[in-house]
Amino acid sequence: MVNRCSFTPAVCAACGAAFGFYFFSRIYHNGIISLTAFYLLLIIPLSLVCFFRVLALFPLCANVRAARIASRCVLACVAGLAVGVGAGGNALTRLDLGLPAERITGISGVLTEDPRIVSGGRAMAVLKLTEVSADRGLRARAHGEMALLLPHENSARLKEFGRGSSIFSDGTIYQGSSGPLFIADSLHVTRAAPRLESFRTDVRNSLTERFAARGGNWGALSLALLVGIRDNLDSNLSGLYRDAGCSYILALSGMHLAIIAAIIAFALKRPLGQKAAAIAGAFLIVLYCLLAGPMPSLYRAALMYLIGVAAIVCFLKRDSLSLLAMAFVIQISATPAAGNSISFILSYLALAGILIAGEALNYIFRGKIPALLSGPLSASLGAFLLTAGVCSYFFTALRAAGIVTGLILVPLTTVFMFGSIAWLLLDFITPWLSGLLGPVLSLLYSIMEKTVSLGARIPAVNGGFWPVLIVSLVLSVGIVCCALWVQAARNRIPSFN
Repeated sequence: MVNRCSFTPAVCAACGAAFGFYFFSRIYHNGIISLTAFYLLLIIPLSLVCFFRVLALFPLCANVRAARIASRCVLACVAGLAVGVGAGGNALTRLDLGLPAERITGISGVLTEDPRIVSGGRAMAVLKLTEVSADRGLRARAHGEMALLLPHENSARLKEFGRGSSIFSDGTIYQGSSGPLFIADSLHVTRAAPRLESFRTDVRNSLTERFAARGGNWGALSLALLVGIRDNLDSNLSGLYRDAGCSYILALSGMHLAIIAAIIAFALKRPLGQKAAAIAGAFLIVLYCLLAGPMPSLYRAALMYLIGVAAIVCFLKRDSLSLLAMAFVIQISATPAAGNSISFILSYLALAGILIAGEALNYIFRGKIPALLSGPLSASLGAFLLTAGVCSYFFTALRAAGIVTGLILVPLTTVFMFGSIAWLLLDFITPWLSGLLGPVLSLLYSIMEKTVSLGARIPAVNGGFWPVLIVSLVLSVGIVCCALWVQAARNRIPSFN
């Protein structure tokens, strides 16, 4: 259960970084406050640090240790605030086309993400611009990233070359609600991707062909769950997961990485020992993340895993909430642009809800609900509470059905992923053995499809952002306070020894 000791300096630094990234950096860069006002605001917490440090020097202080901890937490919060403001400034997208957008007829650049297939068989990609061209042979340097939409006949070629390829495309720029989009008429690959990127693309394409050729519908779901390739996934199934409030299951995150890590630990722990297996597992996790691609929720889980491995190697105390906080600060510092994505925000809030409200609920349910049910139910409720405000803001509706539907789908998905990995290994070694697993995976796919269909029929709850946010925060605080009260009551009960 979360208690007062769980709010370490790392957690305070993450809170300061989040405040600086999502609030302070916006009002500063929008010119709402001046640099002088910003420095004046920093003086207040720094003064608190000095106050607590001076208080801790007096031997008559009632609690010297508490004063020292308070000064460290405030100092960590100030440091996190500075990191968040800097990262927020770097996260602001700057697009410099060099020419008027209406005159541009061609763009050149490097693919920064894996191309994905969208409606109509067209390919969508993100291009890091290097040059733009206009009529009469006019060219200009360009900076920034732009979304690129290619016709169906070019989608296969784009996926063949993959991320890291340099391309040139003719077309026009369309100003959409989410930013400029280049609608391409043709595609010209000017330079292939580096060898490592080409090898990665070949592996992804090979997995896609293998699962598509022999897996059918369940193969497309396996690809989405194992490496995040959702090109062949039935769009109706994706919609059902979304309507059932379980779209997080399709996004690579901690649940998927935990399964991969469990397989690695099972295979390496006995022959290598715990420390060596942890180091080897960290290396394999890094390779897996490179294969899957830059997904904020996956990178969050990988960072927590790597920090946990460092704690094992250095014999440090591992606290899940502190690991989450350190991963947040590192991720927004390394990749500031990822902090603006919805998946990034929901990933951290969901896990924070599990570790705070979820653990508190699990402690309250202890002895009242079977442990097999109380753990998953508490985790679902905790994640739902802390993500409710963000979901109501971005999606205008809450899918409360995901609390119950997820209790069924998560265990089924875990078994399905283990089965998919076993099928893949057998298919490489002895294909006829993998054929025995095919019907089992197909049956699991049918059960999951029917489950998510039933969950999607439950109507969504529409509510305003502020009411939902206030209610969810009040409930979360109330749950933690109730858990602390239950803990105090249980500690007062004398033992029977």
